[in-house]
Formats: sequence, C-alpha cells, structure tokens
Amino acid sequence: LDPSDIDDEDTFKILIATDIHLGYLEKDAIRGNDSYNTLDEILKCAKTNQVDFILLGGDLFHDNKPSRRCLHNCITMLRRYCMGDTPIHFNILSDQNVNFNTTEFPWVNYQDENLNISIPAFSIHGNHDDPTGAEGLCALDLLSASGLVNHFGHSHSVEKIEISPILMQKGKTKLALFGLGSIPDERLYRMFVNNQVTMLRPKEDQDEWFNLFTIHQNRSKHGPTNYIPEQFLDDFIDLVVWGHEHECLIAPTRNEQQLFYVTQPGSSVATSLSPGEATKKHIGLLRVKGRKMNLEKIPLKTVRQFFIQDVVLADYQDQFTPDTPQVTKKVEDLCYAKVTEMLEEAERERLGCLLTPEKPLIRLRVDYSGGFEAFNTSRFSQKFVERVANPKDIIHFLRRREQKEDIKGQTEVNVDYGKLLKTTAVEGLRVEDLVKQYFEATEQTVQLSLLTEKGMGKAIQEFVDKDEKDAIEELITYQLEKTQRHLQARGVTTEQDIDAEVRAAACMGNRAEEVNVAINRAKALRLERGDEPVDADLSRELALDSDEDSVPFPPPARGRGRGGRGRGGRGRGRGELSYYLSQIKAH
Repeated sequence: LDPSDIDDEDTFKILIATDIHLGYLEKDAIRGNDSYNTLDEILKCAKTNQVDFILLGGDLFHDNKPSRRCLHNCITMLRRYCMGDTPIHFNILSDQNVNFNTTEFPWVNYQDENLNISIPAFSIHGNHDDPTGAEGLCALDLLSASGLVNHFGHSHSVEKIEISPILMQKGKTKLALFGLGSIPDERLYRMFVNNQVTMLRPKEDQDEWFNLFTIHQNRSKHGPTNYIPEQFLDDFIDLVVWGHEHECLIAPTRNEQQLFYVTQPGSSVATSLSPGEATKKHIGLLRVKGRKMNLEKIPLKTVRQFFIQDVVLADYQDQFTPDTPQVTKKVEDLCYAKVTEMLEEAERERLGCLLTPEKPLIRLRVDYSGGFEAFNTSRFSQKFVERVANPKDIIHFLRRREQKEDIKGQTEVNVDYGKLLKTTAVEGLRVEDLVKQYFEATEQTVQLSLLTEKGMGKAIQEFVDKDEKDAIEELITYQLEKTQRHLQARGVTTEQDIDAEVRAAACMGNRAEEVNVAINRAKALRLERGDEPVDADLSRELALDSDEDSVPFPPPARGRGRGGRGRGGRGRGRGELSYYLSQIKAH
C-alpha cells in the first residue's frame, strides 16, 4: 500500500492484537496488574489512531471463568475507549444472523439503537476462554450480550464447519472478515483432511474482496496432527492473523505455496518463562485499500521486560569442573554474575520509558549435565527479591538428555519410570500427555480395560481446564454401569468369561460418544446443584502462588464449601492429577 494513500475514505484502519490473557496472575503482588495495564494501552492506541475497528485473535481472558475483578476491569476499559459519538465509516453487507449466531442480538453493536459505539471490537474465542457448559457460552458472550464486543467465528457443529465471512465495505474497499474460534487441534486437523471445513465466499465480484482470516490454533508442529499446517487454508485468503502462538512475529510472512501472508502478533503478556515470550511485544495497525495492505508494527510500552539466558556449565571447564573444591559456590557465583548482567541490561533499556514496569522478569536456564550438582535456588533468589518480578523461579536447572549407548546384544533395557512423572513443571505438556505417560509407565496388570487413555485424558482435561469437578467420576460410573448391564444381559458368571466379554465390549463401543455422554452428565449434575458459575475469587482464595509446585490433595467434596479446592481453573497441579490416576487404577 502506497503511504500517500493512507487514511483516506477508502482505507480500512484495523488494530490487531491476540492473546491478551486478561487476568493472568492477577493475585500476584508485583505482576497482578500487568495484563490490565497492557489492555489499557492497546485500547488507548486504537482510539489515538482513530481505527475503524479492533480485531482480537482469541484468548482475551486467561481463565475460562474470569474473576469479577477481571470482568469489571475489562468492561470498564471497553466502555471507556470503545463507546462514544465518533461516527462509523463502514457498512456490513452480510447476513448478521449468520455472522453473530451466539447472541440474542444478532447484529453488530454499533448498529444497535440503544448503544453509542465509536470503535467496534471483533473477537474470536481462544483455547483459554472457549465456550463450555450445556449452553456453550464463554466469557466473550457476556461482553457480546452487553454490547461491548462482537463475538464471531463460533462453530456449533463438530462434524462440519462452514465459515461465513463478515462482509464490510468502506468507500470502494470491500473486506471479507473470516474467523474461526479455537477448536482442539487434532479434531480440526482431521476435519481439514476430510474436507469438512468450508470457507464461503461472496458470489459476486470475488476478486474485489480483501480476504482477512483470523484463527487461534497451533501453528508450530507439536505432534503429527496437533497443529494446523498453513497449506490447509484456502489460497484465496490475502492475510491470516494467527493467534495462540505467543512469540511476536508480527511482520507478515508470505506462504509461497498458498500465496497469502501470515502475521503472528503474539501475546501481550508473558505467561511462561520461555524464549518465545522474550521477543519484544507488538500490536499491529493494518491498513487495507482495495486489495493492497500495509501493516505497521506498534511496540507495547507497558509490557514487563523479560530476559532469558542459557548457561551450560560444561562450557566453563577453564574455571571449574565437577571435582573442583567448592564447585557449587563457583557455579552460584557464575549464575549471580549472569543475572546481574541481565538486570543491568534491563535498566539500560528502561531509561526514559516511564510506562515500563520497574522490575523485569529474569530466567537463567542452567544445564548442569556432566556431574555437576544444583545449588539451593531459594537462597539464591533471596539476593534479588527487591530487583526482579519473579524471584521464586529465576534459576531453572535442566539436564541434557544423555545419548543412548549401544545396546545391541542386550536382552533388556532398564527404564526409570519415576522420571516420567517428575513433580517439576514441564512447559507445554498437556493433560492427555500426562495420562498417556502415566499408563505407559505402569505395569501391565493395572492397564485400562473399561476406559481408554484418550477418554480418560479428555475427562481429566475437562476437570482441569473447564472446572468440571464430576467429569472423571461420571466417566467411570457411566462405563461401569454400561459394562455391568452388558454382562448381565449376556449372563456371564465366570471371571475368565467376564474378562473376555469386557475386551469384546471395549472393541465394539463408541468411546468418543461415551466420553461425551459422561461429560454431559457431569455438566447436568453441576447445574442441578447450582454450581455454575463458581466465582473465581472464592474458588481461588486459598490458592497457592502459580509459580510454586502444587501439593497432592484429595478431590473436592460435593457442595460449595470454600476450602474444598486448593487451586482453581488451570492452576491445578500434578498432585491432584496423580491422586485421580491412582483412583483409576483402583477401579
């Protein structure tokens, strides 16, 4: 797009952001306001630049059930920056009953006669704030019903997806906005392979439309089908706004196979201490005129600085070896020097920028392979309590995987199964991976027979991510009841025949359907008790700091007692997961 054409009556101006994760660590004394401050900056930027609309690529909220404080802050900021008398200069030409099919007010908020909107906000949902419950509602639907956000891209079908664009026109420029809210990657991958995903296009003047697609899925490959390859997307698209990935790669990159561009804005708050989060955070100001575009990178000033370094102790043999006297003290001194260097760099960068928080995030990953020992990280952290935002987890010790020795000729291989379920946090590990690892490590005598690993993983994921407290129990109860009815109908009495019938029934059953039935039963039971929604402020009042390891505790008792849950939402740790896995073994 020619700079001389910028900001005329035919040019769309769109502010693009993804993965704001509002409410992340909101109870942390130091970092609690980070996500709120950055959303305020993003909305203020939209108003300053007089954009036509804001486009959010999912995960506006960090928790599936945001706290009252989180919702209050979000609504306050949206009302402050997005409501007003400024006229809207574009029209919507498509059927809004199809575009906004999750609300009883199926029209764009600025056309509502009871609202005064100056900057419309359009958003898909992410995997953190995705629809749950019998009604399929998410936090975005609350904002949509109140007229503050236009929630689109919600697919109700799990068998076939039709993505109908929001068709907009400003002057002579026509924009088709496609959106697809987060769907489990394996399922969406399978649907693309089976040609069950269709992107609808206007019948007339197809070549005159600029096609903008917003998606919230894994872009990098996490497994054979646990991502969405770019080549799955239609080649008529002009620009893809890719949410979910937190690394900021906002400069559009061209896919040479499909001939479209992809922009990955990344997150606006660091939710993990990994290298991808250390990239400087930006939002984008997209200008579209005709079929041409221009994307301006806007650096965020309120984001807390994050520095990360790797240290391999084996590379410092000129200073110490594992046999050196007081080697642990020397290693600790080296780490102290590295952390101090990062703090000095942060201070230099922060000079003159009053909006940047004072205390940075610091992470030093120490590879102590080769016979070295870890030192006391708690004592080390005390030296930086007043200088860093994350004093509890500055140091992360890790060991490089040892190369497998030649085992040719050996009759058995010793495997330390205890390492598979270490209690230390593993970045990016999913619940279903933990379940699979657990049963791979157990003896053959305690393998699942009535249930499947995948089904159990799904139930535990509902328990952990969506707060469905009865999902695991209902899955087990449902499967036991069904198996008992099957055995009674067959008239089986001997233990050997029972085993054979159970295996035969397992092969014949539709496990996916059984899991869905059990989860729906759990949801119905929760609604019957009146447990939705459980206020996050109450459920997390006794929560541990999110950076600490969880401690094992038994499952919550039925009812709404305040002390029944040690950690809310995504904060549940492996201790509780291990407890449930042990109960599965008992069944």
